[in-house]
Amino acid sequence: MTMIQSGKGFVDLFPPKSDLFTSIEATARDVFAGYGCRELRTPIIEYTELFVRGIGDETDVVQKEMYSFPDRKGRSMTLRPEATAGVLRACIQHKLLRQDEVLKFFTLGPMFRYERPQMGRQRQFHQINVEILGSASHLVDVDMLFMLHRFLSEIGLTGLEYQLNSLGCAACRPTFRAALEDYLRDVDQTGLCEDCRRRMTTNPLRVLDCKVPGCKALTTGAPVITDHNCDSCRVHFDAVTDLLGRSRLQVTLNPLLVRGLDYYQRTTFEVVSTSIGAQSSVAGGGRYDGLVKQLGGPDVPGIGFACGLERLAMLAPEQPDPGVDVYIAVHAEPLLEKALEIAQVLRGQRFSVEFPYAFRSLKSQMRSANKAGARFALMLDPDGAAQCTVAVKDMRDGEQFVLSEADLPSQLLSRMAGGA
Repeated sequence: MTMIQSGKGFVDLFPPKSDLFTSIEATARDVFAGYGCRELRTPIIEYTELFVRGIGDETDVVQKEMYSFPDRKGRSMTLRPEATAGVLRACIQHKLLRQDEVLKFFTLGPMFRYERPQMGRQRQFHQINVEILGSASHLVDVDMLFMLHRFLSEIGLTGLEYQLNSLGCAACRPTFRAALEDYLRDVDQTGLCEDCRRRMTTNPLRVLDCKVPGCKALTTGAPVITDHNCDSCRVHFDAVTDLLGRSRLQVTLNPLLVRGLDYYQRTTFEVVSTSIGAQSSVAGGGRYDGLVKQLGGPDVPGIGFACGLERLAMLAPEQPDPGVDVYIAVHAEPLLEKALEIAQVLRGQRFSVEFPYAFRSLKSQMRSANKAGARFALMLDPDGAAQCTVAVKDMRDGEQFVLSEADLPSQLLSRMAGGA
């Protein structure tokens, strides 16, 4: 019978990589909680219309990358390609949004895009997202960048560049779009990819986001979007850059930085690294004022960012296998049930414990203790009683000693803390 394998771009995560994902997620929860963010869990399947309206029907995500399918009633459903639209849908549907009230949420989980699998990018990938809704203040933009920087620092990432730009707003972007269209008409379009030749008329800003080398080369002399910002957008961006300039977070202004989704405006940012080959994005986000209203909610502003866990895991320092605290070995088969009993007592005191489910030689059991990375090996002898003495070996330095069963939790905890 033919072996069934996972689909292309759908990856199984085993330890230690799955452990690293869990550690990164735990750090995210801890850091984001310090900024007042609460976790929101949304469905991984939404009506397709949500992403078409929210992301933009001329984006690559909607045009080519979504996993969409009809349900049994013929309604088009989509596996979520990003988190923001679902978060806003949930807030609108449950009437959480009110003027002058700030909401802060973070989400963790899988996203789905049909694209070519490559290093740090799969068809099922995992994202950490933060969304702050309800305030248009430049202080929110800066505070979000501080939060992102703290998170990336605490998972051990270094050598990152924080790039910043302003994409203007609905009032001033048409002027820039017209200037960009004029520029693109005048360049030698033979170097543009097929997608960008289409984007020139449907959504010329997307040309600036193209990663094809020929397209990037042709746009190096393109108009600068911040030169076309209206007074309101300019004041907002100046306030952001001024405050960042007085902080310890170093940012680089990148006038060609745009995001791959249509809903971004005003402050936009990206964190890039050169540690995984070519310069690659680690995180990115920005303001999306107007998106809530576009999705049928009240006109409240918003800002957010997303980090791909696959990319973060590639950059995060390797973590040592923590191993288990205790491995219980037995000298005779009848003591296996006693090992289970002691294991349950120790687990109740928050020790991680393993023991053999079938009797093997003591030598084989000690090999298992080493493989499990056990800090202590407990050895039960054939004379064990209801309450017995237990021989203990500290696997770190080889020291051996005997403890009563009753004293095991307190004495092991003391030794793990360095008390003996």
